Amino acid sequence: MKYISTRKNEEKASFEQAVINGLSQNGGLYFPESIPKLPASFFDKIEKIEDHEIAFRVLKPFVEESLTDEQLKQVIATTITFPTPVVEVEKDIYSLELFHGPTQAFKDVGARFMSRCLSHFYRDKKEDVTILVATSGDTGSAVAHGFFDLPGVAVTILFPQGKVSTYQEFQMTSLGKNISVVEVDGTFDDCQKLVKEAFNDKELRSEMALSSANSINIARLLPQMLYYFFAYKQLKSKLTDKGLVVSVPSGNLGNLTAGLVAKKIGLPIDRFVSAHNANDTFYQYLSTGAFVKKASVLTYSNAMDVGNPSNFERIEHLYEGDIAKMKTDVSSDRFSDKSTVEEIEKCYEETGYVLDPHGAVGKLALAEKLKENEIGMFLETAHPQKFSKIIVKAIPSYQSDEVDLKGCKKVRMNNDYTDLRKLLAG
Repeated sequence: MKYISTRKNEEKASFEQAVINGLSQNGGLYFPESIPKLPASFFDKIEKIEDHEIAFRVLKPFVEESLTDEQLKQVIATTITFPTPVVEVEKDIYSLELFHGPTQAFKDVGARFMSRCLSHFYRDKKEDVTILVATSGDTGSAVAHGFFDLPGVAVTILFPQGKVSTYQEFQMTSLGKNISVVEVDGTFDDCQKLVKEAFNDKELRSEMALSSANSINIARLLPQMLYYFFAYKQLKSKLTDKGLVVSVPSGNLGNLTAGLVAKKIGLPIDRFVSAHNANDTFYQYLSTGAFVKKASVLTYSNAMDVGNPSNFERIEHLYEGDIAKMKTDVSSDRFSDKSTVEEIEKCYEETGYVLDPHGAVGKLALAEKLKENEIGMFLETAHPQKFSKIIVKAIPSYQSDEVDLKGCKKVRMNNDYTDLRKLLAG
């Protein structure tokens, strides 16, 4: 499998090269040159196949030139160590719980997979690699824990000042050792822009080995396909005469992109719903045909606070720029903070199930789009306790673990690339 840029050029990279580089030579995102198809027989028998074997079968074509079968199996064995259960919330509506990993967020899967790949790729190299990543909350937590104390790897995480939860900040800043955390005076989009500037700085990259752990990195994105396969395996017996619709709380569009690639591989998902808060750039694109990036705004579902989602490039590439074809697989909806809190309250009162703000937006979008002959599943992307200040607005009796930022370490920085360059060089 070779990887090409979403911005057309002649470059073709192996999986290893794409993972190490992060971005392609012309600033585009790496994407598989072709999408392999799994045979129908695989899906016919999927409920009898162990999760690690499913992961191996799905990922093998994407890494063949860079990892042996045994190496890939070892990476999978140390990545998939926690469940991703599908839970019925109400009739024909299910939650895919992706918060059972070490940092209680869906990004644990991608971060753990990528960290183990990079550790393997750098095992014989003399220089250390610096992982540079921007986060709106959960990516930073997952990356910090995924790479913590790995030899030969240093991590620098940028997060927007005042725009992550206390719990998320604690998970990033309480580790130390090879994890450095930088609070930027700006938005997530500003942090992401700084990361991209660093990757496009040829002089800097000649001086140090730099890689990313955002979903712009293909090793973060590809393993996020897996929980769609695991979910289908759990739901298959209920889908004999109904189609499956999946609602994805969407920010940087990595989870949605992974799901669309899984569908191209052959996974029987009828269609997707891209669920948004006030940061609705992709919703507007599907509505108007124009992709207009905008400044992100702070909402209760902060992991979705992205005004210029990077993975739009991959989705556009996947559909060859054909929005009509894209809209056959994806619809979209958007909801306010007020609606989010109301849905958390309503769901708890009617079912006893506690939604996190992102899952609430996903469930709202699913309810709007679901038809009678369909079963719906929304992604519950993080544990509610990470957003307890929001949850108690809807469920006053809700209690969560308290965290204390005393003793946690971070550096404050202006929204200025010169400052970031000095920090990395130092």
